[in-house]
Amino acid sequence: MHPTTYLVIWLSMLVASQFLDGYALLTALLLLPLSGAAVRRRWRRLAWAMRWLLLSLFVVLAWGSAGDPAWSGAMAPTREGLVEASTHLGRLLLALMAVAVLLEWMPVPDLLAATHRLLAPLRRCGVDPDRGVVRLLLVLRYIETTPRPRDWRSLLDVPASDRSECLELVDRRFSWLDLIAIGVVIGGGVTIYCLRQA
Repeated sequence: MHPTTYLVIWLSMLVASQFLDGYALLTALLLLPLSGAAVRRRWRRLAWAMRWLLLSLFVVLAWGSAGDPAWSGAMAPTREGLVEASTHLGRLLLALMAVAVLLEWMPVPDLLAATHRLLAPLRRCGVDPDRGVVRLLLVLRYIETTPRPRDWRSLLDVPASDRSECLELVDRRFSWLDLIAIGVVIGGGVTIYCLRQA
């Protein structure tokens, strides 16, 4: 299948994961070890890099939501807050896993070609897909190659570079299988959303 098909399926699953809660969310989190050792390592790095955001999100939601206290005491979080904090934390961890799966399983050239194809219809709205692909490549390279800074001022230093690079995207035509897969994913997502709203 075309890399764009995989990217559309990935985006659909990412959006769908943000509607999970309760036992469905817990089941999805328990299935994370099945994604492979390399994906788990990348996921742990992403989660560790966002540890303060995850902790802040949990504290704000657990102690900032109205409801019944989880235990007797002045500083007790609410039961409703703990449920909401756990739900949002689980969804964010699933999103990080989705990013880890995408970066580990899809080669960078395929990811760039798929992104270019998805952004191409937005050219009429003033969005340049070429610039979008180059910026995505720069972000991926920055994430993978930049060492952890010991001082925040080191992030402001511009690395010296006097070499130019040429980026070549190899694209191919969509097949009927790609169109069917994208139609099934989008149609299934819309159907599930409408059933949940009914």
